[in-house]
Amino acid sequence: MNSELERVIRLQELEDELRVARARLEDVPRRRKKADDELAAERSALDRTREQLESSQRTRRQSEGQLQDFEAKRSRLKGQLMDVKTNKEYTAMLHEIEAVEREISGCEDRILGEMERADELTAEVRREETAFEEATASHAERTAELAAAEARLEQECRRLEEQRSEVASGLSEELRERFARVAKLRGAAVSEARDGVCSQCRVKLRPQLFVEVKRNDAIRQCDYCSRILFYAPIEEVAPLP
Repeated sequence: MNSELERVIRLQELEDELRVARARLEDVPRRRKKADDELAAERSALDRTREQLESSQRTRRQSEGQLQDFEAKRSRLKGQLMDVKTNKEYTAMLHEIEAVEREISGCEDRILGEMERADELTAEVRREETAFEEATASHAERTAELAAAEARLEQECRRLEEQRSEVASGLSEELRERFARVAKLRGAAVSEARDGVCSQCRVKLRPQLFVEVKRNDAIRQCDYCSRILFYAPIEEVAPLP
């Protein structure tokens, strides 16, 4: 194979490897943010449950305060019951006591309901705390893995960039410029010719051009996309005995 063509093919391989490595490196911040967002979601879930528990406890304390007030009012009304002079006043006082007792019953029901809800929320808080602890440990592990991956990818990119520069330096200035121009325009500057077709643009090559490309003895380009063409003979597999 022509030495320049061989270098051009290797240069394209390095460009492709470098593009993949850079894409993976650029994806690290997204993956790190995803891990941070997942941990923040666990933290939010725990905070919400804790807030619900605190709200339930506040409601219970308020109801307990109201219960004390109503019980004090009932005691006062019962004390005043002995001082009434008429049946009408006595009946009215009984009605008022009954109304207070209904309020007391309502307070007791609310207190009982909040106690049951607090028990459920307390258990939920414990579950959320366990989940958050596990998420925190997982986040630390993932963060460490991403940091290690980022360092490896940065090193890989530097290695590929150095190899790319070394290979490119072996090409003539004109061929380097041609490679860079086609790569900028087409994304890839090199294409395999297979079955008489440019494998990148999928346009059929002129028969004479395909014959010449198959010799791999010079730099030749696709008439349509301008990519540098090469031919890779298909290795025939020996039949099984």
